[in-house]
Amino acid sequence: MKVAIVGAGFAGLSTAKVLKACGQQVTVFEKEPDVGGVWSASRRYPGLETQNVRSTYALSDFPYPSDYPEWPSGEQVQRYLESYVQHFELQENLRLDTAVTGAALDEKKKTWTIQTISAETITAEVFDYLVVCNGIFSSPVVPCFEGAEAFVKSGGRILHTSEFSQLKGVENKNVLVIGYGKSACDVAQAISTVAASTTVIARKLIWKVPKKLMNVANYKYLLLTRLGEGLFKYQILKGLEKFLHGSGKPIRDAMLSQMQWVVTQQCRLKQLDLVPEEPFETVARSTVSLVTDGFYESVASDKIVVKKNNAIVRIAQPERQPLESSHVAELAAGDRLPVDVIICGTGWNQSVPFFSEDLNKEIVDSKGNFRLYRSIVPIGVPNLAFNGYNSSLFSQLNCEVGALWIASLMDDLLSLPSQNAQD
Repeated sequence: MKVAIVGAGFAGLSTAKVLKACGQQVTVFEKEPDVGGVWSASRRYPGLETQNVRSTYALSDFPYPSDYPEWPSGEQVQRYLESYVQHFELQENLRLDTAVTGAALDEKKKTWTIQTISAETITAEVFDYLVVCNGIFSSPVVPCFEGAEAFVKSGGRILHTSEFSQLKGVENKNVLVIGYGKSACDVAQAISTVAASTTVIARKLIWKVPKKLMNVANYKYLLLTRLGEGLFKYQILKGLEKFLHGSGKPIRDAMLSQMQWVVTQQCRLKQLDLVPEEPFETVARSTVSLVTDGFYESVASDKIVVKKNNAIVRIAQPERQPLESSHVAELAAGDRLPVDVIICGTGWNQSVPFFSEDLNKEIVDSKGNFRLYRSIVPIGVPNLAFNGYNSSLFSQLNCEVGALWIASLMDDLLSLPSQNAQD
């Protein structure tokens, strides 16, 4: 088959490698000038590094170089993926700097017409199969603030962490960082070294895990294991998990309570008044948020100020001049903070902007969730698959397994159940 793949991150590249090895004709479209997805040079913020240690964030048949650190930097991950392309000879299959602007299904022929734009040249090409690998971090979310338009017109800046690629431009500025996830704290720590002031505005505190608990035990031995996984309730309980959430629940609760105590002590959360309201078990959502190196030390030394349980109400001109900044941010708790730059670590929307409105309605439910069988196949749409849409602690392994599953489906080695069963 002639297969179009959208996105050249972990999912897109591993899908291309597997399908090419199975004899398919593969073309990978990537809007950025380099491979890497979230690790692309154009999307990396200062201080970006992996949440996982390198042994748990590598593709199964291509380990990281032995001289890489345990937590590779964003630049090193991007270089690793460049090496993956070279090793598996995928260069000829890549079309970089090429954005997909449309994907239309011919329901009779069951083919896809893919429209792209590159260097202002628009082209259209027909493919037998389409695999969407644009990822769950596809569309950055930036909140709307009252007064934002006037703030930007007067020289202020509002941007997402994925748009913040260098420290130049925030030196000696008053910077507000929105959010309390890994990206927000990473950016805040990097900015605090050059900014006039750095304030983190957190709507809600979350638990973070140090890379080494008690500065000794690597967190991977406690959370990235079958036992660690079993501490957090899954949809279907069996085996050890069933015990830990049944008769063994006191043991499970004691283990989590001990970890919560260690993290609280190690990060000095009580002294900093940064203990989350929810229990430690909420640390496991789609990923574990690691402690940013130096972040809590910077909070303790007042290089970073955290305004918890708070949000920006509006951006306004100061009532009195002169001020260090031309504007102030008014917070829900009543604070008025001078501001020159706002950087938002406020997450992403998972979307497929190159699909028509009708097709998007067909593949999502009323809440906007993608209806994907095995997190891969949209129900009722032929010759279309998604890969990398099931976020987890081992996303790169999911991508590889998903690619093998798609390859098996293309070769008729798998048969899908009825649409009702898929749903």
